[in-house]
Parts: sequence; structure tokens; C-alpha cells
Amino acid sequence: MKKFALMLVLLLGTGFAHATTLKIATVTPEGSDWMRNMRAGAAEIRERTDGRVQIKFFGGGVQGNDTKVLGKIRIGALHGGAFTPTALAGLYPDINIYGMPMVFESEEEAAYVRKRLDEKLREGLEDAGFVSFGFAAGGFASIMSNTPVRSLDDLRGKRVWIPEGDRVSYASMEAVSLSPVTLPLTDVLTGLQTGLIDIVGISPIGALVLQWHTKVQYMTELPLSYTMGVMAIDKRAFSKLSSDDQGIVREVMSRIYDEFDKQNLVDNREARAALLRQKIELVEFDPAEAERLRAQMRESNRKIIESGAYTTSLYDEMLALADEFRDSHAVRASATQD
Repeated sequence: MKKFALMLVLLLGTGFAHATTLKIATVTPEGSDWMRNMRAGAAEIRERTDGRVQIKFFGGGVQGNDTKVLGKIRIGALHGGAFTPTALAGLYPDINIYGMPMVFESEEEAAYVRKRLDEKLREGLEDAGFVSFGFAAGGFASIMSNTPVRSLDDLRGKRVWIPEGDRVSYASMEAVSLSPVTLPLTDVLTGLQTGLIDIVGISPIGALVLQWHTKVQYMTELPLSYTMGVMAIDKRAFSKLSSDDQGIVREVMSRIYDEFDKQNLVDNREARAALLRQKIELVEFDPAEAERLRAQMRESNRKIIESGAYTTSLYDEMLALADEFRDSHAVRASATQD
């Protein structure tokens, strides 16, 4: 009995009796760099917390689409997931504000705005009940299709994929005479294969990882919308960790997501080159038509903001920061020419 009691004390002292396992789902395929890096982070957390915090990842979409994952989080069967902002917009609409159509014109511009607004979005998401560790850029969504898209006329009437719950993109696509088709991420490949959808908007790296590139022939490079990913953990589950363990998880995962944020842009450029090597034909969108489309999107975006979809002050701050970047960039360009 004394030996058993001593063993129990030792176990309690090392924390194994109070180990917490956080179960996190993602559609990212097993064997990808993302999964390897996240599992390396989980191993570091396990070691630094002496086994008190363990993270189990479910890759490849085995836990279902975002709606199913969020449902499982609500009942405690899962504790978190790797999401697109659209998936979390029902909980905190502003998390999807960077993805409004044609808000940004370059990666540098988006980075400038994000440096000043990311923390507000992270805090807003936490107030809504989910802890995140930063956002990982996914690059701009390009138009991928089976017929060339060079102008607004080429878009009209085409069936375009819209993520589940993305009311903003749905309204925006209707505004330019496209026919939106709402599908969960896990059903898009089948939708392309069966002809249910004609066009998808996705970054090159996303198209490669999800294998959508196997069902399209053309890529139109137009900064349609800015994409990013976020790992979000239910705040109720996270709050059960000790403050010291929470700090370790935040430190490790924030570092990994910061690395993702930088590396993803490099990987996206490499993915673009890979798509072209695999015979995806690059199409140029007419510059004058692009300006017309941008003007239509600005008008549509403003109507969406006025409907209350996002916080107006946050949207205006985002646009002001984008203008600030463009103005400073124009001044530098002018000074260089002089």
C-alpha cells in the first residue's frame, strides 16, 4: 500500500494524472509540411509541459468539413481545428474582413495592413470563444477554370464555388453576374469533376494541396481575394490548462504560425511554378476590365458593410491603411525615378 501511495504521489508530482489532450482537426493532408511542423510543435509542448499538455491532430479531413468540426467542438469531441476565416465568420464575422473581394492589390500591401490589424482580429476571435496563435497567409486566390477567363464577359453566368457560410462572397459574385454555388471545402474537387462548378478562386498552393489543379486547365492571375488560415482552439478547453502551460502553448504555436506566415508566400510562388509545369495555362485578365471589376467590387463591398456584415470602423481602417501603403509606395517610386 505504501509503495502504491508513493507511486501515486510521484505521478501527481510529474503531472501525468492531470494530462490534457487537445484534439485538433484539419483538412491538410497527412505527410504535408504543415502536419510535420505542427506535430513537431506538439512534441515540443509535450516535452516542455512534462506531458501535461498533449496535442492530437486529425489530418486529411477525417473529422469532416468545417461545419462538422465546429459541431464536434461544441459537444467536446474535438477542441480545435485549422480553419479558413470563412468557417469562423458565424462566430466572429470580422475575422473574414481581409478576404473581401479585391481589397488588396499586392502581398506587400496586405502585410502592411495585417501588421496593424492582426492583433485586433485575434483579440476579437478570443472574445468570441476561440484562442488563436496568429494567422498564416495563403496568398491571393486566383481564378481557376476550364475555359479561359480574360474579361467580365468570360465570367458572366459561370458557376463559381463559394465556401459554406460566406454570405459576403456570395453577394459579391452575384454582383458581377456569376452564379454562386455553395459547397463545403471537402466537396469542391467532386464539384469540379462533375461540372457542378466552372470556376474556383484559390491560391496556387491551396490548389496543389487539395488537388483541385487536376480538374482545371486555366489560371487567371488577378488578386481576387486574400486568403489565410488560422488554428483556433475552444477557449473553454484552453482555459483548463495552467497559466504556465497556456504560455508554453501560445509561445510554441505562435512561433510556428509566424513561420507558416512567412514560408507560405514562398511556397505559393513555388506552387505557381509547379502548376505551370503541369500544363496549367496562364491567362491574363484585361487591365481595363480589371479596373472595372475592382470598381464593381468596391461598390458591392460598401453595400455589404452598410448591411452590418462587418464592423464599419474596422473596414474603414483597413482601407485607410491600404491607401496609406499605396501613397507611401507611390512617393518612394517617384523619388527613385527623380
